[in-house]
Amino acid sequence: MKREGNIWPKIINFTSLLLAAKKAQRGKRYRPEVAAFNFNLEYELCKLQEELSTKSYKPGLYRSFQIYEPKERQISAAPYRDRVVHHTLVQALEPIFEKVFIFDSYACRRGKGTHAAVTRCQYFTRRYKYVLKADIQKFFPSMDHEILKALIVRKIKDQELQWLINLIIDNSNKQEEVCNYFPKDDLFTPIQRRIGIPIGNQTSQFFSNVYLNPLDHFVKDNLGIKGYIRYVDDFLVFSDSKQHLTEVREQIKEILVPLRLRLHPKKSTISLVKNGIRFLGYRVFPDYKLLPKDNVRRFLRRVRKMQEEYANHQISFKNVHQRLMSWVGHAINANTYKLRERLFGRIAFKRAVKN
Repeated sequence: MKREGNIWPKIINFTSLLLAAKKAQRGKRYRPEVAAFNFNLEYELCKLQEELSTKSYKPGLYRSFQIYEPKERQISAAPYRDRVVHHTLVQALEPIFEKVFIFDSYACRRGKGTHAAVTRCQYFTRRYKYVLKADIQKFFPSMDHEILKALIVRKIKDQELQWLINLIIDNSNKQEEVCNYFPKDDLFTPIQRRIGIPIGNQTSQFFSNVYLNPLDHFVKDNLGIKGYIRYVDDFLVFSDSKQHLTEVREQIKEILVPLRLRLHPKKSTISLVKNGIRFLGYRVFPDYKLLPKDNVRRFLRRVRKMQEEYANHQISFKNVHQRLMSWVGHAINANTYKLRERLFGRIAFKRAVKN
């Protein structure tokens, strides 16, 4: 595999850092941390440029919090100046790794995304009878640092760039506890190996594609499967034979061992595509798409909370409108016209009368 070099100058280039800052602040311009950085933008970027050039750059501490929907997860937010570095790193690495990523990997790539993945899923439901739906058990907390670094080094030969990549990986904060044993492990192996990268980083999303690229190529190249889609650690394999998919599932389990990963035992199922596939917030059928009931229930809970906040003058109608349109943007990609008409026909926002 050809290794790329002379990338470091693109990382420490002022123009690259400025572009990265613009990407990092999308949707967050008015947050205090971002506003403070932008107030002295040229100074802050020059400071970052100097720290990277002299290798004196040190990442800050993460701020972690839990989310509970659709499932409980720990989200980690890096300081804003670190997020600028993450963006400049990813924008330099993307063109290199795009050459080796498969077409049907859809997370955090230009021209891809959830809606493209769902459209591709529906395309395959019209051509195959069965689907294996699977995901990786505790994927982000299980990612092995040394394996990830080795996968990146296979394409990158810049020593300076390797220093920055290693620094970001090694600075990952503590994630959910995982203790998996694999062949040839001794009693202390899981404790000695550093694992886990934070959900929420731009780099983490990119690293996930690098980490599972061997799985993608195994399924596509070694097994010769055409009906395959992956979005982060959720993936679908299509076939006209249930027995074939049972065999594929066992083969995938084997190829994941060198990556020190395991399939989720309760979320690796084989079913008929005509019964619908739960995928990326939709139920996908050959001829239509629906929203799962729990998605609608979560939306209604959020609406009730917004109604209370609006009534108590805690949020503006503009803010309410933005949140509602965010859900509509998701719902409109399914066959939900009657559902939206019914829901919005009974949703009302009223201000409480101030004494």
